[in-house]
Amino acid sequence: MNVFRLAGDMTHLLSILVLLLKIYATKSCSGISRKTQELYAIVFVARYLDLFTDFISVYNTIMKLVFIASSLAIVWCMRLHPVVRRTYDRELDSFRHYFLVGASFALALILHEKFTLLEIFWAFSIYLEAVAILPQLVLLQRSGNVDNLTGQYVFFLGAYRAFYILNWIYRYLTETRFTRWIACVSGVVQTALYADFFYYYFISWKNNSKLKLPA
Repeated sequence: MNVFRLAGDMTHLLSILVLLLKIYATKSCSGISRKTQELYAIVFVARYLDLFTDFISVYNTIMKLVFIASSLAIVWCMRLHPVVRRTYDRELDSFRHYFLVGASFALALILHEKFTLLEIFWAFSIYLEAVAILPQLVLLQRSGNVDNLTGQYVFFLGAYRAFYILNWIYRYLTETRFTRWIACVSGVVQTALYADFFYYYFISWKNNSKLKLPA
């Protein structure tokens, strides 16, 4: 644990809280990609299978449970909540996300640290998380206008990965044997996907105007 890892965890948690606030306060999931949320649910369930085999710390266990429970709760709301599900825009959220699942799993079978069940699913979750934001970004580009809470959610989600890059740099410089290259490279790819969004988010903040993305 270091300050960058903690900042990344807290920023990630903040992004989830912002999304839950949007859904529960407005009773709407307008502007949110259900496919991205389903991908994140798969990511957390696959990554944290070690909950049944390893104990690292109370903090680690609580964070894992929070991420799994919150992602499943969001998917449940968007699929089954009688009010929220009616606000979901199926036409805008048409990204074929199952291709991302298949490609990520195939890559995990080829590139992994150890050929064990937990390590294969860990690598799969890392690869899938790197591209899980794509349906959300495509939806926002198609819709053009981005409401305040949705914009903040995506911003904090991108900031979380940026902090994790700093975490990996810090660990590389301070640890004698750094082995998490899969996570590091995937995290760089994931953060790069946010570059266009970050640019327009900064322009919006600088001009104190509504966030708009080019269609």
